[in-house]
Amino acid sequence: MKYMRFTQAEKMEIIQIVRDSELGVNRTLKELGIHKSTFYQWYGKYQDHGYDGLAPKKRAVNSQWNKIPDQHRQKVVEVALDLPELSPRELACHITDNKGFFISESSVYRILKQRGLITSPAHLLMRADSEFKDKTTRINQMWQTDFTYFKIIGWGWYFLSTVLDDYSRYIVSWELCSSMTSKDVERSIDRALLNSGMNINNPPRLLSDNGSCYISNNLGDYLKSVGMDQVRGAPNHPQTQGKIERYHRSMKNVVKLEHYYSPGELKQRLAEFVNYYNNHRYHESLQNVTPADVYFGREKQILKKRNIMKQKTMKKRRNLYLLNYSKV
Repeated sequence: MKYMRFTQAEKMEIIQIVRDSELGVNRTLKELGIHKSTFYQWYGKYQDHGYDGLAPKKRAVNSQWNKIPDQHRQKVVEVALDLPELSPRELACHITDNKGFFISESSVYRILKQRGLITSPAHLLMRADSEFKDKTTRINQMWQTDFTYFKIIGWGWYFLSTVLDDYSRYIVSWELCSSMTSKDVERSIDRALLNSGMNINNPPRLLSDNGSCYISNNLGDYLKSVGMDQVRGAPNHPQTQGKIERYHRSMKNVVKLEHYYSPGELKQRLAEFVNYYNNHRYHESLQNVTPADVYFGREKQILKKRNIMKQKTMKKRRNLYLLNYSKV
């Protein structure tokens, strides 16, 4: 969002969002990724000239060398219709990785906006106000763990225990439990250690909240037995575990759209989401690669390939422009 060029209509929508927001101007602009000086420049032009004041300045003809070819625009629309669940950011990454040309998030947004495929501006996303003070620098250095809950019709409440790698945000293990005890936590960690192939002599730290299952002596004894240190978030301050809190929120926004009538049915849906999240969802905080790409060390190769694709696309567009300009 920070480096995007905005259309006249998008600027008007942002002004309306800021006007109507209950968060205050500064907080709202921060969530939108808009610099205050940029916003007030727009707002001043709107006050002086109304909606027409938000129109972009006309560019000189020679500044249009980077015009997106019509066949690429059409491809953006086709991919968006095939994958309606993807955001403009995710679509831009998917197209760059799979369709043989580079396109930016802002270009995808404008193309879809012009075709009426986007009806609202960028979402306001709640984010943690602070992060864990000692940031991780590698995978399996620290794991975050937490429970969330689901109600299964005719069965009652079930609890999902998740272990997330702090550095890559990869879901190392998960388990649907009928209770929320230290024994359930132990099974989740055992499975995470097995899935990760961790050497028992070099286990990660465990970050949890202060729930009863996490502060029990039984769990403390278990963690000592596997050589794990435990770090607990400050009471009444869930932001420390912001990554797993956000994961659970995103997951429930999708999974809870359906009703479930047995634990097996819910487990199948959870397995599908974890696979999508780990292996297919482009994560903005990971430079738009997937958690699995980071966890398994593929991200540098992917980012290098994207940069090469971007340079090739820019060169091709420039050469096409020069060819057409020479015919004028």
